[in-house]
Amino acid sequence: MGKAGRSNQRRRTRKDLLEAATRLIKQGRQPALEDVAAEALVSRATAYRYFPSIDALLLEASIDIAVPDPQELFADESSADPVVRVARADDALHDMILANEAPLRAMLAQSIDRRTKAGEDSDLPARQNRRTPLIEAALEPARGRYDPEEFDRLAKSLAILLGPEAMVVCKDVLQIDDAEAREVKRWAIKTLVTAAQKREH
Repeated sequence: MGKAGRSNQRRRTRKDLLEAATRLIKQGRQPALEDVAAEALVSRATAYRYFPSIDALLLEASIDIAVPDPQELFADESSADPVVRVARADDALHDMILANEAPLRAMLAQSIDRRTKAGEDSDLPARQNRRTPLIEAALEPARGRYDPEEFDRLAKSLAILLGPEAMVVCKDVLQIDDAEAREVKRWAIKTLVTAAQKREH
């Protein structure tokens, strides 16, 4: 298996562990790491490589549960305007982040600490990518307006704006209130989405 294949497999394994923990939580259980590993069909040692403790795993699983599902979010959205749709994704994530600020900050701290101490496991994913599926679902009806490379670059650029890191910048670095933070992000979304579209010749 090549490097890309191993990387994809590691992302899938990490996601399998989170989904297994989510299923157990929804059953009303408070699982141990061994329970989650068994549910995900991996060894305890494998689970421990991805998460340093059951608390870290359950913390992130609780975030997984709170993140809006792309299909559900856009099920009743009639607009194909990418600015409108990305703004809707941002609003949903922004509201989720506000409601879960403390655990999200803890998760960010854990992932940074984990990456700092990664050592031989430096190639393991330190975070789960929850925002890209939302961004791609938001942009999908307008995919034809973008060159493939620009579409990919736009989705990655928007990932910088949508997520808890943006909340940390707005609150801790810029020290702006929530209303202004939403306005700034909305302006940035519109600017990026519009700038990336194909030019008429």
